[in-house]
Amino acid sequence: MNTLTGYLRQAGTALRFLLLATLVLGVAYPLAVLGVGQLIAPYQANGSIIKDGAGAPAASALIAQASADDSGAQDPEWFHARPSAVMWDPASSSATNLGPNDPKLLAAVKANRTTVASAEGISESAVPADAITASGSGLDPDISPEYARLQVSRVASAHGLNPDQVASLVERHTSSGITAFLGQPSVNVTSLNLAVAAASQASQPAQSK
Repeated sequence: MNTLTGYLRQAGTALRFLLLATLVLGVAYPLAVLGVGQLIAPYQANGSIIKDGAGAPAASALIAQASADDSGAQDPEWFHARPSAVMWDPASSSATNLGPNDPKLLAAVKANRTTVASAEGISESAVPADAITASGSGLDPDISPEYARLQVSRVASAHGLNPDQVASLVERHTSSGITAFLGQPSVNVTSLNLAVAAASQASQPAQSK
């Protein structure tokens, strides 16, 4: 009888602890984290969503929104993100997993260098490293300012915009301040392409007059 009472007492203690842990760790803690996130950094906590000119959600600033065909070629009308091992598929995230001595990696780098040089009308030696190497996630929306500036002429021509106007958009979307200090200056391709789309749309009525 005493043994049964002891077992029941232990079971009651375990049950009360389970209930307490559920309330603290499963309810109170998640709600606290959610509240702090919404209070301190609501933009980041809600997925860093970028809105279009109409105020509707358009994309996340954390994910490259590259438009590519079946061969992996990116749309020439827009600024290009870094190469991707997952074809910029937001449902996936992966690096190439190729070692530095893997012949496949060298072949991919060479092919990417040739493609970028041809698309931008420059020599292969002028192609920056981030234009030919994939990121660890395959979804990185940031490129170097050097790579962004190489694409200005092509994008401006595709949308009938003044190259200086597009170059100004690149400068406005280049990170600075503490963000650049902690890492290095970068350009978010997703937000930049949305800005290009808005500028292109705004110029159409003027061109039709």
